[in-house]
Amino acid sequence: MEKQIIGVGPHPKPWPTDPKYDPELLKKGDKFNVIDKYRYWKTTAVKADLDKTRNELHIAIENWQHDFNIGTIVRAANAFNVEAVHIIGKKHWNRRGAMVTDRYMNIINHETVDDFAKCMSDEKRHIIAVDIIPDAIAISQTILPEKTVLVFGGEGPGLSEEILKFAEKIVKIEQFGSTRSVNVGVAAGIAMYVWIQQNVLKT
Repeated sequence: MEKQIIGVGPHPKPWPTDPKYDPELLKKGDKFNVIDKYRYWKTTAVKADLDKTRNELHIAIENWQHDFNIGTIVRAANAFNVEAVHIIGKKHWNRRGAMVTDRYMNIINHETVDDFAKCMSDEKRHIIAVDIIPDAIAISQTILPEKTVLVFGGEGPGLSEEILKFAEKIVKIEQFGSTRSVNVGVAAGIAMYVWIQQNVLKT
C-alpha cells in the first residue's frame, strides 16, 4: 500500500513575502491539519483570521477528571469555528485529542462552576446542558438560541449537579440502539452541528 503523504512539502521559490506566512513552514513544508487556505501560515495568523468569522456559539466542558475527550470536543469546536471554549475546573486538560487545534481557539478557564455561571450571566448567554438524563428534552425538538453555550460533562459521570442547576435547558440526543449513551466527544459534535443548522445554515 502506498504511504499517504500528510500536508505539503516546501513552498516553491520565490516565497510569498506576506508576514502571515511562516518562514520555517515555507522552507520545510507544512504538515499541519489545516485547510488549503491556511497552508504555510503562522499559527497566530490563522487564529486572527478565524477570529474575524467566529460563530456566536460557545462550548463549556467540566474538567474534574482530566477527561481525554476534552481534546476531541475542542477539535470539533474548531471545525465549527465557535467563538470560545470554556474549561470549568482544572486548568490543565488532555490536549492529545485536540490535534493542536487548541492553538487556533479562544480558550477560557473557570476555576469553579459559580465563576463560569457568573461570566455567562454577564454576557446574557443561554446555558444549555447536554446530557442523556431523565426529563432532558430531545435536541431535535429544541430551539437553541444564537447566544448559547452548550455544556458537556465528563465521560461516565456526565454533568455535575452543580452545573445543572444553572442550566436553562437540559437536552439529550435521541438514540435508537442498545447502548446507554454515546461518547461525549461524539455527542458534542452532534449538538454543535444542530446549533449550526439552526443558526448558520438556516434558510
